[in-house]
Amino acid sequence: MKLIIFVTLLAIFSAGFAGAIVTGNYFDRIFVIWFENQDYSSVVNNTYLTSLYNSNEGELLTNYFAVSHPSEPNYVASIYGSTAGITNDGDYNITGCNVVDLLEAKSISWKGYFENYTCGVCYTGDSCPTKKVDSSVLDTDISGNTVPQFAYYVPNLNDDGHDTSLTYAMNWFQTWFNARRTNPNFNTNTLFVVIWDEAVSSTSNQVFAMLYGTPVVPTSNHDDNTAYTHYSIMKTVEANWNLTNCNRNDVTANQFMNLRHP
Repeated sequence: MKLIIFVTLLAIFSAGFAGAIVTGNYFDRIFVIWFENQDYSSVVNNTYLTSLYNSNEGELLTNYFAVSHPSEPNYVASIYGSTAGITNDGDYNITGCNVVDLLEAKSISWKGYFENYTCGVCYTGDSCPTKKVDSSVLDTDISGNTVPQFAYYVPNLNDDGHDTSLTYAMNWFQTWFNARRTNPNFNTNTLFVVIWDEAVSSTSNQVFAMLYGTPVVPTSNHDDNTAYTHYSIMKTVEANWNLTNCNRNDVTANQFMNLRHP
């Protein structure tokens, strides 16, 4: 299932390029990390996540909802502004305006990092895309100070908790994030978004989401009750860099609040 989601996301992402840093209104980089299939109530009291969103760089989004079931339309919604009519985890070639088009119009760099991604599975020919890469490339980019300004990190089915458990996923995440989050090549003016794709049993489809990083200006109780959905990711990106929009749900979604450029 996850491979099919990869294929669909890669079909949306067009060929990209890297450029100079384009300063944003609130942050210079947004790095979104995805996990899978947990209710908000199951995640919110996790010890490690609590330590992050209760820090002076953290904010819990207490009114955040996925937009559909199963997983795939939620991923698509965050970069396309709608689910594109997708109601399953099938393989789709989606055309039309997406967040990458908006970013590239302003020469803002982007990349998708996918754990255990093999180019040959999704592409034929001699050329593999340079903006849709295996997750191992991230450490190379951090070392070279070339992490793009818009990035998605999609763990494998073990690390995202889909085929394992919340405990397994959070143990992985704590090790993975702690090893990187203090590196200035990674964290400088970076907004980290930690998010779940969909709920399991919650009829409202409320999911855990949090913001972390120097652009965050947390409220006194570190709880933001503004109504958000996966469309809010795209809306926030548009607002940050004064982009146009795709004239879908990204227009009416609420952008993330309590942010300021460090």
